[in-house]
Amino acid sequence: MIISQNTLKWVMRFYPPLFFQRIWVQKFENEFRSCTVKLSKSFLNKNYNGSIFGGTIYAATDPFYALLFDQLMQRRGFKVRVWLKSASIQYLKPGRSTLYFTITVTDEMLNEAEHALKTVGKFVKAYPMEITNKDGELCATVMNEVYIRNLHQGETPRVAY
Repeated sequence: MIISQNTLKWVMRFYPPLFFQRIWVQKFENEFRSCTVKLSKSFLNKNYNGSIFGGTIYAATDPFYALLFDQLMQRRGFKVRVWLKSASIQYLKPGRSTLYFTITVTDEMLNEAEHALKTVGKFVKAYPMEITNKDGELCATVMNEVYIRNLHQGETPRVAY
């Protein structure tokens, strides 16, 4: 389903798995080319050591590459299934304050995915993410492997389904 940036932002803000962990979508930009997310520390996601629970940080990174690729590929006329195939995280510093990350889908990334969908019918690739605190210090790095399947390979892509 093609959806507006503003609508998806508000849906994601109040989606219970994100809302109750204090994961807040700040904005989608450039026609779904970019997403900025804020992860606020609260009693709902604080661990024994007073930092943000690692599972919350991990969960915060889960849906966003898939959402961006889904919206971008649909706008290019593809009917796709997109999901996070795998992920790995390295915690570098405790998240003792609000954390932030921004991800961006470049023309190169999008063209590579489109080419694979047209030729092979699927696209799988890992992309990095960096999570920083309010002072800009790197707290975690994540690799998210995105899986995209062209549901209508061999058919002429249409814009609306």
